[in-house]
Amino acid sequence: MSNTWSLSDLLANLHTDIERRLEAIRATMGHPISKGDASEGVWLELFERYLPKRYEAIKATVVDSQGTFSQQIDIVIRDKQYSPFIFNYEGQLVVPAESVYAVFEAKQSIDAEQVRYAKEKAASVRALHRTSLPIPHAGGVYSPKPLSPILAGIVTFQSEWNPALGDPLRTALTTDDETQVLQLGCVAAHGTFGIDGNGSYTFTDGRKPATAFLFDLIARLQARATVPMIDVAAYAAWLT
Repeated sequence: MSNTWSLSDLLANLHTDIERRLEAIRATMGHPISKGDASEGVWLELFERYLPKRYEAIKATVVDSQGTFSQQIDIVIRDKQYSPFIFNYEGQLVVPAESVYAVFEAKQSIDAEQVRYAKEKAASVRALHRTSLPIPHAGGVYSPKPLSPILAGIVTFQSEWNPALGDPLRTALTTDDETQVLQLGCVAAHGTFGIDGNGSYTFTDGRKPATAFLFDLIARLQARATVPMIDVAAYAAWLT
C-alpha cells in the first residue's frame, strides 16, 4: 500500500463528493423545496469549508442604509472580518450591502428561466446603496475605498440544454445590463463558465467542475479589495 499523497486525487475527490451529493438529492428527494434547500446546503458547506475564513457563506437578504432590501439570495458571500453586524430575525438573516462580496443562486438544473431568475436576484443586490467612509490610520486618514463590483453567478447539478454548455447558455447569459451580469457558474455534472477580462464567456467541459469553480471563485475574490468601511451611523439613523 502506497503512502504517497496525490494532489490530483485530492482535487478530484472534492468534486466527486459534491457531484454525488447533488445527484443523490435529485434522485431521492421528492419535494421541490426540500431539493432546493438540500442543494443550497451542499454549496454553502463547500464554501464554508474551503473559502478563506475572512469570508462567510450564508442564505440571506441584503439591506442598505437607505432601507431598501434585496430579494432573498440563496448564497451570499460576505465579509466576516471587518463588517460590524448581521441581523438574525426568527432565523432569517439580513446583512448590510457593504459586506457583500458575491451572490449566487443554487438550483437543481440550469435553463433560460433559471439564468433569468439569477440575473434578477443579482440586480436586486447590486442596485443597493453602499457607503464607504474615510479610513483613519496612524499617519492621518485614507480616502474612502472605491466600491468593488459584486460578483454574481449560478450553481447547479445539471443542465437542461444539449450540449450542456453551449450557445443556448451563452445567449441566456448575455445582457447589456451590468447589474445582471453573471460572472461565473458551475454545472457540477458537466462543467463551468466564466466571463473573462474582455467581457466574453468561456465554457469548460469536465475538469472536475466543482473544484475548478471553487478555485475560480477564490481567485476572483482575491482580486477584489477588502470591503469598504461601513457608515454605521447611516444605519443608526433608522432608530427613530
